[in-house]
Amino acid sequence: MSDTLDAAPVADDGFTRFDFAALSPRERYKLLIGAVVPRPIAWVTTIDERGRVNAAPFSFFNVLSADPAILALGVENHEDRRFKDTGANIRATGEFTVNIVDHANLHAMNVTAVAFPPEIDELAEAGLTALPGHAVACPYIAEAPVALECRRYVTLSISASRDIVLGEVVAMHVRSSIINERLHIDPAGLDALGRMGGHGYARSNETFDLPTMSEAQYRAGR
Repeated sequence: MSDTLDAAPVADDGFTRFDFAALSPRERYKLLIGAVVPRPIAWVTTIDERGRVNAAPFSFFNVLSADPAILALGVENHEDRRFKDTGANIRATGEFTVNIVDHANLHAMNVTAVAFPPEIDELAEAGLTALPGHAVACPYIAEAPVALECRRYVTLSISASRDIVLGEVVAMHVRSSIINERLHIDPAGLDALGRMGGHGYARSNETFDLPTMSEAQYRAGR
């Protein structure tokens, strides 16, 4: 399949429109990952039923709720529809941990993205340290600035090729040097990576504040 879309007509309003029903999954994927950016990266650690550790990054990920604390993870299956290790392990154990990827762990994270067979320990290959989970059996990554231990809340099998896993956060580890007594996490210290389109990444260490206005503030400033 070509990676180049046939030219779509430019409408009078200056927008190029795409009918998703007429696009292949690959074409829809390219449009979505190029537009919805930056996407946080879930660096997921799990264990299988034999206790073997697996680690893999996913960029179809975000937090959805605080009460209860729910995050969502999009897990793609293999082309032959077999579950990948992360999806299979979550189904088997009902647990997983999301580690946040900072810039210092960029290359280590990329090593864990390699399609190793199940018997290979990705953390060992990447030179990372597994620490025992507090509330779940799977470990978290010592080098990650933040880790969120989760229990599977529900799995949505939306197609033969993809599951969406909702996990309830039951424990969280934050590097002490980047959090204060008001529970504010320092974004510069976190230095989290975001996924862009293609092979691109972005850093979150440059931020700015923009408070939400009340209606009175909005009208006073007009």
